Amino acid sequence: MVKESSFKKISLDGIWHNNPALIQILGLCPLLAVSSTFINALGLGLATILVLAGSNVAVSMIRNLVRSELRIPIYVLIIASFVTAVELAMNAYWHELYKILGIFIPLIVTNCAIIARAESFASKNTVPKALLDGVMMGLGFTLVLLVLGSIREIIGQGTLFAHAQLMFGEGFRDFQITLIEDYRGFLLAVLPPGAFFALGFLIALKNLIESKKQNTKKELARDLVDLNSESVAK
Repeated sequence: MVKESSFKKISLDGIWHNNPALIQILGLCPLLAVSSTFINALGLGLATILVLAGSNVAVSMIRNLVRSELRIPIYVLIIASFVTAVELAMNAYWHELYKILGIFIPLIVTNCAIIARAESFASKNTVPKALLDGVMMGLGFTLVLLVLGSIREIIGQGTLFAHAQLMFGEGFRDFQITLIEDYRGFLLAVLPPGAFFALGFLIALKNLIESKKQNTKKELARDLVDLNSESVAK
């Protein structure tokens, strides 16, 4: 079992401290191309989580059996197998969404974030830790996709949750929220350059939050030193 402290560290690394999209800046192709709506982002995000979790577990299970010079081709083969399984499942159950996502599902095979986790983490850790790392890294990547998709859909189309029926069925056809009536749209937001601006904003926002946290820690440390100095003086 994964210890609680280890669980917390792996979880925070995947979602915040070492987020593959905001910190490692990996997997930008789907981030920029597919995240034009919330539903598109959710579909690709779920596929990425499944591939990351599955490939991490498989790599961890065979980590002591693979010769070092063969590890990368074998990791790619494992990842490609999981991508193929996910692609076939999406084609069967979410066919319309599958057609929209198109080539970006098979391109998960070449996603540097997935190969990097297999090489840097799964190949050196136990199965429970590898599974947790895959889920959390995938979740961190998916959260960035969802935020980007929401921002671009709202600015570009004036809606949110458009075409929800593609993933959740016909009962969700009217689930779309129209935030701006008679909105003509903003083309730049739904094109890849718009994703560059949105992603840059998210990275800057994260850096600002981290900077404020560091400044707060420094202020607390100075206050503690001052209190200790006063206590010694008395």
